[in-house]
Amino acid sequence: MKSRLLASIAVCAAVVMGATGCSMISAQDTTIPYSPSDGINVADTEGAPLQVRNALIVATDDGSTGNLIATIVNTTADDQTLNVQVEASAGKISETVRVAAHSVSSLGENVDPLRLDNLGVKPGLTVKVYFQSGTAAGAQANVPVLDGGEEYLTGFVPTPTPTPMATETPAS
Repeated sequence: MKSRLLASIAVCAAVVMGATGCSMISAQDTTIPYSPSDGINVADTEGAPLQVRNALIVATDDGSTGNLIATIVNTTADDQTLNVQVEASAGKISETVRVAAHSVSSLGENVDPLRLDNLGVKPGLTVKVYFQSGTAAGAQANVPVLDGGEEYLTGFVPTPTPTPMATETPAS
């Protein structure tokens, strides 16, 4: 009788450990940071006053021009500048974004997106972008390049720069 009781307890313990034991030695996926959207979150750099979230580039179909879309968070009491450098196929493109103290600047929403002419990277690829703020070293990220195929991105596709038209001067 005792052996049956001990066997039943051992079987129950084995089933419980088999069903739940993996969680004791495996990392929980919910504790691993990830970017839950199309863009990427740029790794925070020690001492950087600005944080870059959900960075992506929406480009024309040929990849010649793109708009950098991102959310930039400033939790400091001072206005800050974000330096952005894009490794485009035609060379480096450098831009800056000024972010007010204790605010969030959403490129493409409450601030114009950064227009990247001569990008030369087709949608579906990634491009190296370097983000730097304050006195911190900065961080490099492989930012995805998307097209306007999704409805929520159509408004972010860059429009062609209008070319000035020659006007005729009336003869006097």
